[in-house]
Amino acid sequence: MKLLPPPPASPCCSSDPSSHHRLPPPPQLRRVAFPPAASRPFAGLLRAARVRCSSSTSGRVRGSVARFQRSRMAASGTEHAYNNILTSLPKPEGGEYGKFYSLPALNDPRIDKLPYSIRILLESAIRNCDGFQVTKNDVEKIIDWENTSPKLAEIPFKPARVLLQDFTGVPAVVDLAAMRDALAKLGSDANKINPLVPVDLVIDHSVQVDVARSSNALQSNMELEFTRNRERFGFLKWGSTAFQNMLVVPPGSGIVHQVNLEYLGRVVFNTDGIMYPDSVVGTDSHTTMIDGLGVAGWGVGGIEAEATMLGQPMSMVLPGVVGFKLTGKLRNGVTATDLVLTVTQMLRKHGVVGKFVEFHGEGMGKLSLADRATIANMSPEYGATMGFFPVDHVTLDYLRLTGRSDETVSMIEAYLRANNMFVDYNEPQLERVYSSYLALDLDEVEPCISGPKRPHDRVTLKDMKSDWHACLDNKVGFKGFAVPKEQQDKVVKFDFNGQ
Repeated sequence: MKLLPPPPASPCCSSDPSSHHRLPPPPQLRRVAFPPAASRPFAGLLRAARVRCSSSTSGRVRGSVARFQRSRMAASGTEHAYNNILTSLPKPEGGEYGKFYSLPALNDPRIDKLPYSIRILLESAIRNCDGFQVTKNDVEKIIDWENTSPKLAEIPFKPARVLLQDFTGVPAVVDLAAMRDALAKLGSDANKINPLVPVDLVIDHSVQVDVARSSNALQSNMELEFTRNRERFGFLKWGSTAFQNMLVVPPGSGIVHQVNLEYLGRVVFNTDGIMYPDSVVGTDSHTTMIDGLGVAGWGVGGIEAEATMLGQPMSMVLPGVVGFKLTGKLRNGVTATDLVLTVTQMLRKHGVVGKFVEFHGEGMGKLSLADRATIANMSPEYGATMGFFPVDHVTLDYLRLTGRSDETVSMIEAYLRANNMFVDYNEPQLERVYSSYLALDLDEVEPCISGPKRPHDRVTLKDMKSDWHACLDNKVGFKGFAVPKEQQDKVVKFDFNGQ
């Protein structure tokens, strides 16, 4: 499919995706055809996604933020406030990976006690400190987190990237297209309108199952999906080629959170020779799954996501951090579901709304990344902003498993170790300060059930029968049926296949 020009001016800037189909499509997009199989317009994009996300010098994603900051600094005639801690990271075989803003170079003992999740906020504030959007006073608030977080201090935060799915992504791309159209009407260069931070858009909310229980079900459903959504897909395809810093992952590649873990999560960015931790806000509450990979991320609304795309910092209260210590190892037969229901019950009881939860302890080394992602994914259920798992050897093993190159993994480990953001369980662990503390011995987790609506109402399997009988006795309500005692042993005969 050839590159299409920007769509003409249209009133379709509504944030309500359902309103778009009522508007006539631009004539250029109406002509787009979607043949089945390999010639579809998104063929090859997923392969490009892997290359672009694994390459630290990727053409489109390179440097927009850095160039914007440098131009703003030049305009104001000032140097970066923390240039004195910009440090080179050498490669073992010679040369350097790049430069980074070194937290150890600040020589502040308070930083050594900070939770890893707060260190990510600190690094972002230092790197983006321009004296306007982010000030040295904001940096000091984060360094003094132990004293400032109880006072509900407000800080700006600039995430490294934005994650969209197609339902919320279409209005965002429409808004960018409308801005381009407005700029063109003013006689300026419409190509100046681009996201200032990398934006990943995963098309995964369009699936309907029309064909099932047949060998060609996947292909048939995909062809119907492209037919139904061809105008919308054509528009997104145009956006993927027209805008810099925007990556569109095509339909049929998986759910947004799986793709985020396996392909899009950078863990460490290397942009124009400047290295920094990956962080993300997404237009889905379960964006928190990425926290299992050591990438700080949580869900936001569409307006917040668009503001972040356009370079605006998020204003947030400096959160408290609950330290959740894990020890021991899960017994055979105990699943990630059993673990996450136990953790959710503990956190709901503790109260973690508006806070970060950071997991630590020697039990972390025995916890697979899939189990970590399952726990992190439940953040909306236990109410925390995120459930964060710092990067360790388990994270690095997962990155190799999912196709990240050895060079990329070595760069990630070298940077995080140099900036005191990597956890090595073979080394003595310094005690970090948390707002409050919880602990769980993984060996004590038991098989359990919960739900269907309240995951914190956990019942162990061994107590299931007695719990059921108690529900029969309880008054009508949640877990209560008020069945009289004399009717609880009632037997009813029925016929099944004549027996």
